[in-house]
Amino acid sequence: MISLGCAKNLVDAEIMLGSLMKSGVEITNDAASADAVIVNTCSFIDSAQEESVDTILESVELRDANQRGQAVIVSGCLSQRFRDELPKLMPEVDAFMGIDQVAQVGDIVGKAIASRATKVSAPKAKVQKGKVVSRLNELEKNRDLSDHEKEESIRSTDKFGKTKVVVTSPSAPVFDVTQRPVFIPDFETPRFRLTPKHFAYLKIAEGCNHPCSFCIIPRMRGSHRSRTQEDIVKEAKALIADGVKEINLISQDSTYYGLDLRPNHSRAISSPEKFSAAAKSLAADATTICTLLRELNSLKGDFWIRLLYTHPAHWTDELIQTIAECKKVARYIDIPLQHIHENMLERMRRETSQQYIVDLIKRIRAGIPGIAIRTTFIVGFPGETETSFNALLDFIRDTKFERLGVFAYSKEDGTRAGAMAGQLSDKVKQKRRELAMAAQHRVAIAVSESFVGREIKVLIEGEANAKQLQGANVSSWEHGLMREKDQHTAQMKGNYFVGRGEADAPDIDGRVYVRAPRSGMPVGKFARVKVVGHTDYDLIAEPV
Repeated sequence: MISLGCAKNLVDAEIMLGSLMKSGVEITNDAASADAVIVNTCSFIDSAQEESVDTILESVELRDANQRGQAVIVSGCLSQRFRDELPKLMPEVDAFMGIDQVAQVGDIVGKAIASRATKVSAPKAKVQKGKVVSRLNELEKNRDLSDHEKEESIRSTDKFGKTKVVVTSPSAPVFDVTQRPVFIPDFETPRFRLTPKHFAYLKIAEGCNHPCSFCIIPRMRGSHRSRTQEDIVKEAKALIADGVKEINLISQDSTYYGLDLRPNHSRAISSPEKFSAAAKSLAADATTICTLLRELNSLKGDFWIRLLYTHPAHWTDELIQTIAECKKVARYIDIPLQHIHENMLERMRRETSQQYIVDLIKRIRAGIPGIAIRTTFIVGFPGETETSFNALLDFIRDTKFERLGVFAYSKEDGTRAGAMAGQLSDKVKQKRRELAMAAQHRVAIAVSESFVGREIKVLIEGEANAKQLQGANVSSWEHGLMREKDQHTAQMKGNYFVGRGEADAPDIDGRVYVRAPRSGMPVGKFARVKVVGHTDYDLIAEPV
């Protein structure tokens, strides 16, 4: 299994592996000896899409060189986004499966292996990456921009949730991709975790209802659909019993959780005003992100609950109060704002105004003492002027976010933004990204400095040697580059343990490097440490 993209995609990969193991399939780390290789793809932005195409073609080449009988299967967002064209563009792939099929992967793998057996002696068809990528881009450019709105309306038709399976001949690729995804995992869904034993991602919902002009996710992942609270809590209990110390709640929009479970719900409540009104009209026993957090907080054990992927339009005073009162909920929130200039927010269709965002941050910081706010911004969006970009720089300097990442805008054909006038050059976009990260760099140093002398609770992840520390560099296309190479890491000599504080989410934030005591430290457990120094983005500490 090769899984690309975000934590939400990783959970899909875990479900596929769990389902395969339940059906009697053995998982191997040696791709050359495998009967089948699954590439779980991402298609969020151009760079992720190219990485997916690269990985698929590399897997095909390795198969052709080492084991012609091996089946190559493509799953995930790329299959979902280009469900009709991908089998034609990549005939050497043996099966394409969508998001709804992750729990049926065992059957698909079996069919793919059988299909591959008929092709072993067939002449090899060389698939060229450039041809595939250019054709995918062409497809999106020519796509009717109203397609997403049309797909939104198929819920009441016989197309909704139907699976299209095409096997035109014994040697044709197996193709199993729904028109519009409806699947959501539950506690009974098999799952084999790929994260370390001490932390896990818990998917609370799938899909998204937001109309952001730059984003393709609703079309790939479908409408927002929440799991029941009872089912999520059951999974959380099992994770805690298995030794998990950090539960990371994920979805496309965690703050919308539960709103789709209300009777006769309408999805047209994305704006702060409509969402607030809908939330206030809920029955007293209705499920929301607040009721979920409170029940998870009441579970026995010493663990963190981390809330990821919240939308600014869906924050309420009740949510602020809930986090403040729930001691197991990490003092950390992930709230992508994307921009601050009024015109940019309108063009991005973010449903939030500049003043609303400024007021919200003040309310959050006042209501939750010690909170660390993570956000991300997009620079170089179509129509972004020097004035609007400078407004963003001023906002970064003034607001002093504890954690921040920056994207250079990626033009996605098939989105409203992709067809907008005023597209900026890559050179301008990259320069603005560098300026924004430079502004945050100065803020980050001051944030790190503010921790020196404090005692904090950290989750110990493992040991790290000096070479690993010097090369420490965390990046993620999903969140933008978090930190550049840190010149101060060269000063960190000796043995260290690596930990994370409440302000540090897995993979995307800084680290706490704890000088190793002779007795060692318990990996996968909490420890109290005193911060004695810092690099630009990381903290240096000693055990208390």
